[in-house]
Amino acid sequence: MPDLLLELRSEEIPARMQRKAAGDLKKMVTDALVDAGLTYEGAREYWTPRRLTLDIRGLTARSADVKEEKKGPSISAPQGAIDGFLRGAGLTSIDQAIIKTDPKKGDFYVAYLEKPGRAAEEIIADVMPGIIRTFPWPKSMRSGFASMPKGSGYGGIEGKGMESLRWVRPLQSIVCTFGPEHDEVQVIPFEIDGIVASNITYGHRFHAPDAITVRRFDDYVTNLERAKVILDAERRKDMILHDARDIAFANGLELVEDEGLLEEVSGLVEWPQVLLGTFEEDYLSIPAEIIRLTIKTNQKCFVVRPQGETDKLSNHFILISNIQATDGGKEIMHGNGKVVRARLSDALHFWKRDQGDLPDLDTLTASAAKFDLDLKKPLDQRMAKLDALNVTFHAKLGTQGERVARIRELAKVLAPIVGADAALVDRAVVLAKADLRTEAVGEFPELQGAMGRKYALLQGEDASVAAAIEDHWKPNGPSDRLPEDNVGLTVALADKLDTLVGFWAIDEKPTGSKDPYALRRAALGVVRMILEKGIRLPIASVAKDADLLSFFHDRLKVYLRDQGARHDIIDAVLTPEADDLLMVARKAEALTAFITSEDGLNLLAGTKRATQLLTAEEKKGTVVADGVSEALLKLDAEKSLFAAIQSASKSAADAVAAEDFRSAMQALSTLRGPVDKFFEDVLVNDEDAAIRANRLALLKAIREATATVADFSKITG
Repeated sequence: MPDLLLELRSEEIPARMQRKAAGDLKKMVTDALVDAGLTYEGAREYWTPRRLTLDIRGLTARSADVKEEKKGPSISAPQGAIDGFLRGAGLTSIDQAIIKTDPKKGDFYVAYLEKPGRAAEEIIADVMPGIIRTFPWPKSMRSGFASMPKGSGYGGIEGKGMESLRWVRPLQSIVCTFGPEHDEVQVIPFEIDGIVASNITYGHRFHAPDAITVRRFDDYVTNLERAKVILDAERRKDMILHDARDIAFANGLELVEDEGLLEEVSGLVEWPQVLLGTFEEDYLSIPAEIIRLTIKTNQKCFVVRPQGETDKLSNHFILISNIQATDGGKEIMHGNGKVVRARLSDALHFWKRDQGDLPDLDTLTASAAKFDLDLKKPLDQRMAKLDALNVTFHAKLGTQGERVARIRELAKVLAPIVGADAALVDRAVVLAKADLRTEAVGEFPELQGAMGRKYALLQGEDASVAAAIEDHWKPNGPSDRLPEDNVGLTVALADKLDTLVGFWAIDEKPTGSKDPYALRRAALGVVRMILEKGIRLPIASVAKDADLLSFFHDRLKVYLRDQGARHDIIDAVLTPEADDLLMVARKAEALTAFITSEDGLNLLAGTKRATQLLTAEEKKGTVVADGVSEALLKLDAEKSLFAAIQSASKSAADAVAAEDFRSAMQALSTLRGPVDKFFEDVLVNDEDAAIRANRLALLKAIREATATVADFSKITG
């Protein structure tokens, strides 16, 4: 079967966009081909700074012929309806339709349509221009002659103005070849804004700028590598990582690994060359966090440390070049070293300034008293200054000082719930925002918290307080670590909850894809801390807004789905008023284990049958009684079921009260046999209205018994 090779080559694509863009290209192309009636055996996407590539294997050469039955109006329908049917079916006369008869609907017209299949080449040429034009870049630009005003032209290309192609950077060429593995391939020459797809690409911008003719994917990869381009991003990452480890080891050093930086630098080079740079040892007096962030942020370089050390850095760094220099990289290392030294010089200046005494301490006294601060300590001075200067947190939510006061009150409530020392929590809250006034954080906002921890340790604060100052920003994402201990957990919870409650109060909520204050991340952080640390926090007592509670529910669903929980199981255990997120998670875990067992599956089937019968009756307006009359139970199967429900309900309720959800599920499993027997032996719709009503009440009792743990009607399968 034929294979498809597609390459979209442009000017440099920002590293942060490459992986997603390649995935988007794969999805858009494969979806379009499948929608057009083609199938394929496999597809894989690739990317470099200058190209997105798609390799689709085993694509069918032609879409299948399609036979379709199109139902039309009744033969007695007005002529307008019949004419509309003819137009929609592509018929010229009603004689081309046939008449079918339905016992309920009578006679009506039907058209049988046949759509011949199309060649894959035709389909590809048809779908690709639209995919390229509608590609979902976060940011894009217009370029080339086609972007000229309408009515103008140059070199045979007509200006399209605002209708011209938008691409992340100017699109330069397109490769599109199609054909079987052992035969000649053909070019599918679709065109977009004067760029015609061909079998020509180009290698490394500096090392191999000449045109390369390619056929299929395998020789495309080989030719690119000869032209100093490594197509596979994962291979580039692996090369960079291992070469960096090796060059560090050879110099008695150890690489400080950074997955985010590795991902970024692999998107900056097509032919990675790993080199070792250096700077003066004097700069090692700067805290390691500042050195690492300075070198990472400004030069996209890795730091290294002496072998066996964990807290100490070396005065070397590892840089990744896109050029294989003839001098072994000496000039590149020298140039990067100059920039690194300049940046570290600035960082050293900020660090020394931050350690200096703050002036005019008398003017801070009033603010200091508000926070019970000792002005002999640098962090206290900075917090006092932060408040004295009325540094705004948000126009509608007051200053940072006012925010700290709110967090202190909230943290007092949370400390006993989390099990943290209240005095240490309060001290950590007071100092948590102080490093925002340091020049190091002003220059490197990513250091907020980390610098506060360092200053706290220097001024002799408790280790838990120092750790909490850094950790109250955490977690910053789904993969970020949680705070180290209960003091940090308490402050982090208070900080995030204050943010969420505050922005909800002023109606600044996330909308669609917009979340300028990272409120989704804050709520997910709260969810992670509650669930992963086993904290029993009644969210509703803090999030008094029902809409905010619903927002937490949404983040809980995201978290649990990422952990592998089924969406229907989450819906079954999550009620609108549920504010104990830990209990919801534990119920979901127990329910997942239960319904994958034989007893669980059978009980689920029986419960759903009971619920469906009840729902049908309730839709008719039938009022089903809450209690069951034992006197009206005539058959052994219904008597046994009633007894089983009474026993299981009590056992399940007791287990739920003890938060033993597995035992609650076990109690419900005893209903399996009686429920099955009931539906085998008992006719619910008895001729006697009283017996029928009593049996419906029995079904309602089944629903209520299982509802002690979950809403079984929401579970699929």
